[in-house]
Amino acid sequence: MSPITTHILDTSLGKPAAGVEVVLEAGNGDAWNRMGQGVTNADGRVGDLIADGIALAAGEYRIHFATSAYFRSQGRESFYPGVTVHFEVRDPSEHYHVPLLLNPFGYSTYRGS
Repeated sequence: MSPITTHILDTSLGKPAAGVEVVLEAGNGDAWNRMGQGVTNADGRVGDLIADGIALAAGEYRIHFATSAYFRSQGRESFYPGVTVHFEVRDPSEHYHVPLLLNPFGYSTYRGS
């Protein structure tokens, strides 16, 4: 399993958000380098954001969720065209799970396990 994973729940529907494009980037000074990407599955998860064999390093990371396209695909209006969660990895030996609780007009996130 990737050392960084994510899961999106659409709280307005009470179910996982499938089909959301997700991009993971690592900070490198003032620049950001793409580390991986994926699309949430039927369970709202992307488990392979970092390919096997790529080591996680301490530092800043961010995950961008393409939320506007998700809501448009369902014919629903939304306020946030995208959500970016910026976080820090302090211990690369740990697993970092970054869930997103999403609805058309709000979101929240936390560090999961």
